Amino acid sequence: MVSDRKLSEKTIAALKQDFPLMSKLMATEEILWINSKYEKYEDAMQKISLTEVDARDAEDRLRRFAPFLAKAFPETQASNGIIESPLFCIENMKYRLESIFAQEIKGEFYLKADSHLAVSGSIKARGGIYEVLKHAEELAIKNHMLAETDDYSILNSDAFRTFFSNYSISVGSTGNLGLSIGIISAKLGFCVYVHMSADAKQWKKDLLRSRGVVVVEYASDYSIAVEQGRKQSESDPNNYFIDDENSRDLFLGYSVAAFRLKKQLVEMGVTVDEEHPLFVYLPCGVGGAPGGITFGLKLMFQDHVHCFFAEPTHSAGMLLGLMTGMHNEICVQDLGIDNITDADGLAVGRPSGFVGRTLENLISGVYTVQDEQLYILLCTLADSEKIFLEPSALAGLPGVVKLLSEDAGKMYLEQHRLTDKMHNASHIAWATGGSMVSREEMDSYYKKGLELMKAFNAI
Repeated sequence: MVSDRKLSEKTIAALKQDFPLMSKLMATEEILWINSKYEKYEDAMQKISLTEVDARDAEDRLRRFAPFLAKAFPETQASNGIIESPLFCIENMKYRLESIFAQEIKGEFYLKADSHLAVSGSIKARGGIYEVLKHAEELAIKNHMLAETDDYSILNSDAFRTFFSNYSISVGSTGNLGLSIGIISAKLGFCVYVHMSADAKQWKKDLLRSRGVVVVEYASDYSIAVEQGRKQSESDPNNYFIDDENSRDLFLGYSVAAFRLKKQLVEMGVTVDEEHPLFVYLPCGVGGAPGGITFGLKLMFQDHVHCFFAEPTHSAGMLLGLMTGMHNEICVQDLGIDNITDADGLAVGRPSGFVGRTLENLISGVYTVQDEQLYILLCTLADSEKIFLEPSALAGLPGVVKLLSEDAGKMYLEQHRLTDKMHNASHIAWATGGSMVSREEMDSYYKKGLELMKAFNAI
């Protein structure tokens, strides 16, 4: 959907003059933008109201709910109700990337497989599930049905499902957030409404409906779905709206991933310090998930971690908001960009102002990726590592290549005295979804990747 308020030619000309990358962004070319407002951890944190105490509180709440999750979702029993994803060393994919892009990749290369998170199979199983659990806890405690010292497995009962059925939850989504919130809310007993944009895949809508979730479809994009979800909540005092654009709770739920990643790195013998930098590449839609994870990673590793967001070339909302400093006051449609991408989870033209303003001094940069490249990487990862992801989840993979090969990336490394340390570096591409995709749908993704790869090799 193209915005009705496309900026005037004079305003666009001024933006092009002020921001050298604007012309390429408008031409939907792949770009790497380095954040000139990036600051040292201690300086940046002084401007942020959230602290490690807030993130630890979220971690504690998830531990309280672990007995409930283990009982309600058998697939989490092996981890005692902790929803966490594996960290894979993907050496074969590293070699394939070096071959495809003719670029040596110094350091180790990993995949954080949030694509395989239990319950809803995507990164949204972190923030989305967390915020629903927090709301359920507050309602139950307020109504004297629960105390923090209780065994939370009692929530998996008819008594609590009957109680929660008096309340509803609504959310606007391009797909994965709706899945996570719909699945956990329905399991608890809430009435659930997921307002889904035109970008959402049909299989995600079908899955939600099979769980008793009311799916409201729109022929327009993500922003309209969120707007309608918000309106529904305003008219119903018993409805709780999960605001992907502005939610503090979603953000903190995502941040817990960093505590667990740190433990995984230690267990794998991976060092992160001044001589061993960590680079993390995070697919970005509205910004809540990569933003929360970046916040947590900075708490854990401070100046030794460098976080880059990845967006489709047609949906570079976060890049646009950060680069101009306008955040959610500008969207890609204002520039005449269509916001149409096969990376449905990233099909967001207007970024979260909350995330952008909170992290504008902690994000190292943002890069964009063409849809065609996502399919080629999908196919390549499947062949080299036998790991199957949905298109949007591949956006993190080319980040290391862009950092090492493009002039802007090389300047970033030189500026932060990292060039000579890259042989000790660790690179993590964050895989955001894919395990719940049907075999038929995944086969179609893979086939498209093969066709594009053949065309690419023929050039």
